[in-house]
Amino acid sequence: MPSLIERFKNGWNAFASRDPTPRSYMDYGPGYFQRPFQRRLSRGNERTIVTAIYNTISIDVSSIPIRHVRLDDNERYLEDINDGLNECLTLRANTDQTARDFIQDLVLSMFDEGVVAVVPVETSKNPEKDTFDVRSMRVAKIVEWYPQHVKVRVYNEWAGRQEELVFSKSAVSIHVNPLYSVMNEPNSTLQRLIRKFTLLDLVDENTGAGKLDLIIQLPYVVKNKTQREQAERRRKEVEMQLAESKYGIAYTDGTERITQLNRPVENTLLKQIESLTSTLYGQLGITDAVMNGTADEKTMLNYYNRTVEPVLASIVEPMVWSFLSRTARSQGQSIKYFRDPFRLVSLNDIANAADVLCRNEITSSNEIRQRIGLKPSDDPKADMLRNSNMPQENTVPQEGETMMGPDGDDSNPPISEIMD
Repeated sequence: MPSLIERFKNGWNAFASRDPTPRSYMDYGPGYFQRPFQRRLSRGNERTIVTAIYNTISIDVSSIPIRHVRLDDNERYLEDINDGLNECLTLRANTDQTARDFIQDLVLSMFDEGVVAVVPVETSKNPEKDTFDVRSMRVAKIVEWYPQHVKVRVYNEWAGRQEELVFSKSAVSIHVNPLYSVMNEPNSTLQRLIRKFTLLDLVDENTGAGKLDLIIQLPYVVKNKTQREQAERRRKEVEMQLAESKYGIAYTDGTERITQLNRPVENTLLKQIESLTSTLYGQLGITDAVMNGTADEKTMLNYYNRTVEPVLASIVEPMVWSFLSRTARSQGQSIKYFRDPFRLVSLNDIANAADVLCRNEITSSNEIRQRIGLKPSDDPKADMLRNSNMPQENTVPQEGETMMGPDGDDSNPPISEIMD
């Protein structure tokens, strides 16, 4: 712990250690009350259950680590590559977003737009001319397509605004929604569901608009102009009585009859929405249990294989093609995602799986301890692939122990007698 003198000499306080010049006069650039790069869903998606579906899938995708790795000749994982690209994928993608926020933003944008681009904002060299190392990246909307280039709208963190730039298709990674035909086609299941929700909202607004829905039957026939004007005056009188009355009470003539429509005309919108929602869940590979967090292991495994894995592949594969040169790929460099197999397993099942993995020398004890949140053991044997239930070769018995014979008997003398 630093001494008191060192604390006074090198310490810094956010409130006390300030420049005498008022900071309000300094130019920080344009200011906003909200994040200017925040993804806002379009086309009515934010007003339906579509937002919940997008958010659930994007959270699950962003929870799976994506890393820049090196592979062996058999394309097996060897090690992580500590460079700028790996920092963007595991630590921080840009000034405003962590790696997890960036992946979630990418998935939400991909679902909303159908196809988006990831722009390497800061690189070691010009990406249009030479191989480069990515130092920061952002999600961008594609506004125009050209034969070999794309125009994108990307947030400029130095200017504090969205700007349109043109890049070659080899300098940016283009990500297409693997569920495009279900989500983004004009007549897809999801778009039809959004339109049905819009109609249902209109019906609800009309129902809850404060109207009484009354029909007044007058004691005379309303056919000519004079009678219609008289009926209109009578209707306005009733409206005025109800509006000016403290308790909303009005009087009518004994020959008049009032009928109240206390419910709207029946429609099949709700049944259609329920049918489309069930169809959409089936096409996306999700269920109600997945949405409310009560799904079992088999249901979640099916969800990860049918929904999450295709989205991860659509994220990783374009990045490998755009951000890793042919030479880097020939040297075993790649971008991989790693799903934790113990995430959905109970503690009892983890214990059984750990016993099988350690006994068959697939994982070491420290690797299992790391998965269940325990500190690694200092014992050298904890980092070795060995079956503790089997006798190990080159094992020297300690003093006082009995050496087992080839037939499993203990007829051999103790090690102390052999030494004597």
